[in-house]
Amino acid sequence: MPTNVYFDTGTTSEQRLYEDIIIEQLKIYGQDVYYLPRKLANKDSIFGEDPASSFDDSYIIEMYVDNTDGYMGEQEIIKKFGLELRDDITFIVSKLRWETLISNNSDLVVGRPQEGDLVYFPTTKAFFEIQFVEHEAPFYQQSALPIYKLACTKWEYASERLDTGITAIDATEDDLSVDTMQFQFALENETGSFVLESSIGAIDYLINEDFTMATQQPVDSGQAFETAAGTTTSSTADDILDFSERNPFGEVDEY
Repeated sequence: MPTNVYFDTGTTSEQRLYEDIIIEQLKIYGQDVYYLPRKLANKDSIFGEDPASSFDDSYIIEMYVDNTDGYMGEQEIIKKFGLELRDDITFIVSKLRWETLISNNSDLVVGRPQEGDLVYFPTTKAFFEIQFVEHEAPFYQQSALPIYKLACTKWEYASERLDTGITAIDATEDDLSVDTMQFQFALENETGSFVLESSIGAIDYLINEDFTMATQQPVDSGQAFETAAGTTTSSTADDILDFSERNPFGEVDEY
């Protein structure tokens, strides 16, 4: 038989009440985070990435952390290139609050949180990149969809520009960026840079002394292990493992 005609769960007033209760819960139990829309500069249509993208705006908004027992995902794992952090987290944000505070940003391609944008979590001082946006959970309660669930993973910084005006966020670029172009001298009107003459047609910029090779080319962590193992010297007497023809697989040699 059809549902009870005296209990209508799809009215506008009921949906607004339901949405207001959710917003109130998020403001009580949520966390203040910063939402950073990604500004695309030259997106590669084949690989779907933009190494020259930047983050110029930030919006503080309340979100609820859906993970009560810590990070999800594979977390800390050892792979052939070293230690990798695969910390996953899920944020819940009100659709109405997001549309009110953020949806008018000109860098947004779609009118919702989009994959590739960042969420900065001040509590852990970590950046998380949005991997997937779920907009149908909970599934049409009160015949409405009032929230977004943002499935995120810890972001790996790759010299993107961070010019949000928030010191804690922008400091990441100052400490970790290896982009030489960020150390060039700018003109007084900030519309260009000093360019040096080049005989081979390449453009060379005048770089200030804040640029250091230690930052631009950090030491490979594998080199420290090789030095400690003694494999960087010509002598094999100080080697921990023997990779000679007699022991090509580097197993411990007791003789």
